[in-house]
Amino acid sequence: MKIKSKIVKRAKQGDAEAFQTLIHEEKEKLYKLAYVYMRNEDDALEVFQESIYKAFASIATLKNNDYFSTWVTRILINTAIATLKKKQKIVLNSHEMLENMSEMEPLDLEDQLDLFQAMDEIEEKYKTVLLLRFYEDYTVKQIATILNCPEGTVKTNIRRGLAMLKKKMKGAYFDDRQNSIV
Repeated sequence: MKIKSKIVKRAKQGDAEAFQTLIHEEKEKLYKLAYVYMRNEDDALEVFQESIYKAFASIATLKNNDYFSTWVTRILINTAIATLKKKQKIVLNSHEMLENMSEMEPLDLEDQLDLFQAMDEIEEKYKTVLLLRFYEDYTVKQIATILNCPEGTVKTNIRRGLAMLKKKMKGAYFDDRQNSIV
């Protein structure tokens, strides 16, 4: 970790090559997260690029060199949310998204569309923690650091987000436990 911290220090001093090295390590994770939010390649690339620009322009404000990854992830999340608010609505059935999904099994495609629709209908704070926890596999502690909030809040938001998803998905799926004949 000390090597990375030294690279961050160089980047904070204006070394563009050091910044590029740091972004190279994070780019795949950041792009995937941008894609999950934006749901199409063009918008994801736009959010990714804007986030990198913002990070480069403000790297000197990074307080703890060890938290570069969470800092740049937070910038991307904020940029994606701001972009979505500008657009006011995600186009769920974009042509590119449907092409990518056509390779899935039919049931998987239906499940994915239902899940995407349900995710669109929950509040942003719940959507964000669920994406970070279950799509990016961050721990509760890491999410708390990224979102700059207590771990208890993250746990609560995950629990509430899952409950909202379950409630929204319940109408689409038969609940065997409640409707089974004993």
